[in-house]
Amino acid sequence: MKIISTNKKVLFHYDVLETFVAGIKLEGREIKSLRNQTPHFGGAYVSIVNSKPYLADFSIAKYRYDGSESYEPKRKRLLLLKKSEIERLAGKLSTEGVTVVPLEIGFEREWAKIKIALVRGKKLHDKRRMMKDREEKRKIDRIVKRA
Repeated sequence: MKIISTNKKVLFHYDVLETFVAGIKLEGREIKSLRNQTPHFGGAYVSIVNSKPYLADFSIAKYRYDGSESYEPKRKRLLLLKKSEIERLAGKLSTEGVTVVPLEIGFEREWAKIKIALVRGKKLHDKRRMMKDREEKRKIDRIVKRA
């Protein structure tokens, strides 16, 4: 899969429990826009309505050469998953503190695919520890590089 954009904040704010790759039902102008620009993940999540998964708050900018006025960049988009995967996600979402968020988007041949993850939120002390470990690793790498 040729990756277009990744959601870097997910790994900082959440613990990833499980990942899935899903197709996205897009319009032609949205595909063209994805090929030219990067999408915006800010606050995007996956919800299951009537046993169909939808990607909400995922923003794809309007295609530059599209002349129509009616375009909603943050509309809900249908995700294409197997029935067994949808049932598995629905079962896991019923537990408290678990949600599904997009990790990365890309193209597999001509098809747009999105990698989604079942995640659980991190506590504040876990985030602090992660930042401290990252800073120590940078410090060690600088010392090793000089020597």
